[in-house]
Amino acid sequence: MASDIAKRFLQELLTDLEKNQLVLPTLPEVALKVRDTVDDENSTCADIAKVIATDAALSARIIQVANSPLMRASNTIESLDMAVNRLGMKLIRDMVVSMVMQQMFQATSDVTDRKLREIWEHSTSVAAISHALAAAFTNISPEQAMLAGLIHDIGALPILTKAEDFPELLENEAELNLIINKLHSKIGKAILQAWNFPPELIKVAAEHEDHTREAEEPDLIDVVTVANLQSYMGSNHPLAKEDWSKIPAFARLGLEHDVNVIEMEETADNIKEAQRLLAH
Repeated sequence: MASDIAKRFLQELLTDLEKNQLVLPTLPEVALKVRDTVDDENSTCADIAKVIATDAALSARIIQVANSPLMRASNTIESLDMAVNRLGMKLIRDMVVSMVMQQMFQATSDVTDRKLREIWEHSTSVAAISHALAAAFTNISPEQAMLAGLIHDIGALPILTKAEDFPELLENEAELNLIINKLHSKIGKAILQAWNFPPELIKVAAEHEDHTREAEEPDLIDVVTVANLQSYMGSNHPLAKEDWSKIPAFARLGLEHDVNVIEMEETADNIKEAQRLLAH
């Protein structure tokens, strides 16, 4: 049974959400500028490169990705202009958002700092598995699948931010986890709508834990649903105890429910490389 403090926190959270008063995280400026430039039909790859060049660390990461085995490149990329040309505008847009996501996982207390680190590590794991699943089992862009994996639990951020004003709740991790599990999908949808993300990514945040969801063909939600479940394989997490054979997302991907994709020969190297890129 929930404590009085948990009930009050949950009620405040729901009220803030319903009245559009919940403090939502904002995308870093460089990501917004890149997205706006990509969406401008008159922009060129050189224009994109100029925006990225304002952030030295991001520039280095983009070049690193362009030379990554994930891109299966034959020639070494040595400049930002070359990297943008190789990756293309839309892929660059998704990759930049992926790379700046970690900047949003900031905390002001030890408890929330630890929780945010846990969520970020889980998100990068799901992102890496999503990339591998999309590449091996679908026609979906692996890079978009990676971004979908990174943002699937974004709704936890405002919950943890607000929890910093409720010290008693922070001391009760079990209750805090229950609240995150209950509301992160709904809040994640609100965040991505506020960021003007594409509908398919908004649906990932909103529906990735709807394990009975039906669809005509494999989609991003299926990829992240399966990746999320696979990330908990062998753990004590409640999702590891579900009957995966009854979850239609596995069948739509053509994946046996008891297969560990992290160890599959076709996907293991892909997952390790994606995790390496996201860890920097």
